[in-house]
Amino acid sequence: MALQWLSLVGTIWLQSISATNSNFPAYSSQLKLLLSLSQLQLNNLAFASDAGKLFGFVSGIAAVYLPLWIVLLIGSALGICWINTVCYVIAIENFPFDRQLAVGLSTSYQGLSAKIYSDLVDMFFKSSSSIQRARSYLLLNCILPLVVCLITSPLIRVMKTQRSRRLSGGFLVIFMVTIFTGTYAVITSLGSRKGLCSPSAILIGMCVFLVAPLVVPLMEKLRERMENKCLIRSHGKRVCDESSMEKENGGVVNEHGVKDEGLFVCEDEEMGAKVMIKRLNFWLYFFVYMFGATVGMVYLNNLGQIVESRGSSKTSSLVSLASSFGFFGRIFPCLLDYHISRVKYKVSRPALIALMMVPMTASFFLLLNNNSLCLHISTATIGICTGAITSISVSTTAELFGTKNFGVNHNIVVSNIPIGSLLFGNMAALLYRKEALANDNEKCMGIKCYQTSFIIWGTLCFVGTFLAIILHSRSKKSSLIV
Repeated sequence: MALQWLSLVGTIWLQSISATNSNFPAYSSQLKLLLSLSQLQLNNLAFASDAGKLFGFVSGIAAVYLPLWIVLLIGSALGICWINTVCYVIAIENFPFDRQLAVGLSTSYQGLSAKIYSDLVDMFFKSSSSIQRARSYLLLNCILPLVVCLITSPLIRVMKTQRSRRLSGGFLVIFMVTIFTGTYAVITSLGSRKGLCSPSAILIGMCVFLVAPLVVPLMEKLRERMENKCLIRSHGKRVCDESSMEKENGGVVNEHGVKDEGLFVCEDEEMGAKVMIKRLNFWLYFFVYMFGATVGMVYLNNLGQIVESRGSSKTSSLVSLASSFGFFGRIFPCLLDYHISRVKYKVSRPALIALMMVPMTASFFLLLNNNSLCLHISTATIGICTGAITSISVSTTAELFGTKNFGVNHNIVVSNIPIGSLLFGNMAALLYRKEALANDNEKCMGIKCYQTSFIIWGTLCFVGTFLAIILHSRSKKSSLIV
């Protein structure tokens, strides 16, 4: 089991640096100035960073036929989709009866990517000019994923293991570490904005929290050595980890007494990509994701210009704030699932998505207020909700369409991200340019720059909420079960 936990720690490290596109708002304004880009050209650049997701299904196919460490090393060059696919496969295969917990824990760290990159830039390029800081982000985006992929590639392997009661204790420890990490990220994001914490202290603390999950595989390895892999009862009977598994009516019963049967699609209901795209549920889910998480990502991509248009220079701190709250958003479904499983219930994933989209809708309309506090509250809320929907979507894909073809299926689902980025981002850019030209200026200043965009984005979230409710009503396997 030590290797199981070590593979999970590896995915945590990979996810924490994989979202290189999430730090784009921190340097987008400087990039726009340096390259003399229009707002529309800048948005096309943001779209280009997401366009690889249109071909993300290739990483799913590669994961079927190639060793995962090779897929991972390819991912260090080709981008997020490949790294994410490897992390999802590891979490699902190595923790088959705790996949929501494993996936939720690992993907939650993706919400910290922008925070980690900002901390590194603040540490090593603090006194540099804004243009130099923009270049440093691009440099780190090239180097850091490659370094971490090389470090973690020996840890990334699929292991066929049985469920053990010890997993509960390990997850609890990682939960605690994760919550403390997120709390630290939020506090230091707010503290750095006010100049209360030094960049070096913040970065060192973050590194300590990222290394902390190693305590679980280390303690497990120590226990395995002490017990020689099997427990010996007083009467001499050998009891191995497999004894903690129980079969009941064809479904696996976990340690909380909750049957895992029904949480994911049964074997005879596995869907390939061709079958999936013919289902109404797929298209409902596709547009729910597009009108929810994708709209949130478009907002975050435009955060640099939104902050600048309001006359503020605190872009980096707001990006860190959104990243930190996005971290909590990603781990929220995981915590909820862990708690509800203990009381023998399972939550409908589409219903949970609908729940997350309600405050997200309100946040876009709150942005119509020019107050700085409203900007911070809305950014934090959108970060939480976007992170939560992104995390929930992994188990939703498996729940609706099965796990056998998950790598391909989920990458087809997330292809909505570049499509939404192009449509909604270009719309915002054109509206921005319209307001700028109305003031005979290349740069738009004031609340009107994004006012119409906020209304449209909020309306899309509102529509997406109802689509999620319809998907929930159609997905009987996703309904609340005892």
